Amino acid sequence: MAAILIADDEKEIVSLLKFYLEPEGYTVYEAYDGKQAARIFEAEQIDLIIVDIMMPDMNGYEVIKLVRSKNDAKKNVPVLVISAKTLVSDRILGLEIGADDYITKPFEPLEVVAKVKAHLRRMESLSSCGTGRGTVESGSTGQCCKNDDDSAFIRAGNLVLSKNECTISDGEKCFDLTKVELAVLEMFMEQPRRIFTVEQIHDRGWAGLEVVDDNTIRVTISHLREKIGNAKITNIRGLGYRLEV
Repeated sequence: MAAILIADDEKEIVSLLKFYLEPEGYTVYEAYDGKQAARIFEAEQIDLIIVDIMMPDMNGYEVIKLVRSKNDAKKNVPVLVISAKTLVSDRILGLEIGADDYITKPFEPLEVVAKVKAHLRRMESLSSCGTGRGTVESGSTGQCCKNDDDSAFIRAGNLVLSKNECTISDGEKCFDLTKVELAVLEMFMEQPRRIFTVEQIHDRGWAGLEVVDDNTIRVTISHLREKIGNAKITNIRGLGYRLEV
């Protein structure tokens, strides 16, 4: 069963979440500051992290940056933020840094459990990421894998999406993708020039999660534009987005 790291300087919060998660069969690791969370993350095989933002020694933003800076499969571990910071700007910052979800305090524990299950299901469905067995070429920020199985790739224009390696290449540069970016970009590349609504993008990237606002989707689109070029994804006002090839 999955191992979950809960990092929050409020011990009552950690105990509450542990109380609801352990009966579901999850192994729960507890941390009460950012440095302790970082040590546990480095030492153990963690499948999902729940982290508070305001913690001593090392805050939640720094923990997220540490996770996303890894050069192995650990960088794709889902991170759920639980924070008393409720401003939209706080939510956007957390998502831009690399959080997969943002839950504000006070929260409903059963909702957290549902989100944990949904994120872990998505990870299972993308478990092929990082399992390609071809030769590796260095990219600008990631690794591009040459794989003999052509079904592992989707091509649109000069873009090549590797589903096994969770990367996107334009022939010159290669970038790592998060699991959400992979799902959304795969949808775009399967049908270039088709307009996809916000609802369709939500269903593809965040399947099983009910509470994902438009800001979250905009942040994801912004990250994809940084990787494949701003002009590649067009916002069709009032309709949605499409991939230009």
